[in-house]
Amino acid sequence: MTENWAAFATAEPDLAGTVEKRFGAYTHHILATLRKDGSPRTSGLEVRFLNGELWLGMMPNSLKALDLRRDPRFALQANPGEGTGMGGGDVRISGRAIEVDDVETKAGYVEEVEPPEPFHLFRTELTEVVRTYVEDDKYLVVQIWTPGEPLRTIKRT
Repeated sequence: MTENWAAFATAEPDLAGTVEKRFGAYTHHILATLRKDGSPRTSGLEVRFLNGELWLGMMPNSLKALDLRRDPRFALQANPGEGTGMGGGDVRISGRAIEVDDVETKAGYVEEVEPPEPFHLFRTELTEVVRTYVEDDKYLVVQIWTPGEPLRTIKRT
């Protein structure tokens, strides 16, 4: 089961707000895709939250775009920033990236983002959102959301 960003934000608005803030703090993040042989590939990437979707834009024929065309599964990790503070926690999103070829949709994205053209555009279908953070300098807290399930929170000392 998958859901788009809007469905996640409706189900868990507080966590969605935290995730968007973490991704908004820095421009570049880390995307993991699968190579032809099934081994992982990590790449830098800019992301956008627009019109209820999490968008991934990429240069034409980039290896990460070719990976996603072959196997749409991805994992995305917010840039942790400098030092060890990770304000807002460590945030990761997993799911499937679906390439968008619709001219009108791409034109709307270009109007908002003004990416260098040509480019690949993928919308995402989420399978998991995870936030890990430290609470009161004592607890490691892990929040896990999956479609159709209530938010799970695990605290460890």
